[in-house]
Amino acid sequence: MQAGYQCASSLRPSLNEHLFSKGKIGDELRHLILHIAQAAKYVHSAIRTTEMGLTGTRNQFGEKQLKLDLVSDDIIQQHLCESRLVRSFVSEEHKEIVELAHDAPYSVVFDPLDGSSLVDVNFSIGSIFGIFRGGSIVGKKPEDQVAALYTIYGPRTLLVYCTCNGVHEFILNEVGEFILLREFLGIADGAKNFSPGNLNSILDDKPYHDVLHAWLHEGVKLRYSGCMVADIHHILSKGQGVFAYPAGSRYPDGKLRLVFECGPFAYIVHHAGGAASDGKIAIMGKEITSIEQTTPVIIGSCKEVERTCALLTR
Repeated sequence: MQAGYQCASSLRPSLNEHLFSKGKIGDELRHLILHIAQAAKYVHSAIRTTEMGLTGTRNQFGEKQLKLDLVSDDIIQQHLCESRLVRSFVSEEHKEIVELAHDAPYSVVFDPLDGSSLVDVNFSIGSIFGIFRGGSIVGKKPEDQVAALYTIYGPRTLLVYCTCNGVHEFILNEVGEFILLREFLGIADGAKNFSPGNLNSILDDKPYHDVLHAWLHEGVKLRYSGCMVADIHHILSKGQGVFAYPAGSRYPDGKLRLVFECGPFAYIVHHAGGAASDGKIAIMGKEITSIEQTTPVIIGSCKEVERTCALLTR
């Protein structure tokens, strides 16, 4: 028997190989991320085959649920169960924390299908995941996550993950494998693009009105799709930009969810060299007080986030 054989390294490593060599994580977390990636492949398929009508029900935030929302939620739940690594999970489609196995090492938070209302117009949409060690996430902060990732379903299906050792992007190939597209994505300090959410608030919020017009007068390019996954991915892909969804009279505590949306993205953007703030404090250090918690968010290029927060709070 030949001893000491070394496997040849691939120029386009698979997600599994990359997690093993670059993720700097243990086998349990690696396997959990692979289970989530497998779920994403089934969501990718469901988007192409599932009827897109309403279910007649609403989620915990009062939003109308599409059949595709519930199908995606079921797919992800099943894969988390099969992993035997998840103690509990929290989904945007559930009112409570769901317990799976009391002795499992991780808890997972996720938005099964961000931007699902855009499916009928064929815009990009995505899924968002955050992973914590241990049980309940209440009382923890986004900085306590041990990993975060998202998938984006568009012309190409992509997966982006972070486990504290950089932010890495993978593409789903024709044989159903996520292979490396780019690694160590970074975000520059300055922004050339802006993505403004909650535009209705500029009517009664002069600071946000002034921020928006400052971007326009400075020639910063508007890039906004209505799907947070797509807009944050644009920042990571281009290496610069700022996304803002501040508070306003209609959403005094912000609209976007700390647990499912802002927390995982704050973790990823932070490790890409960017920043995320609620206008006063960093999202990474914001305590989770309930699974329904919402927050204002300004996220992206560090200097632009800092400048925007200063303008919004003056």
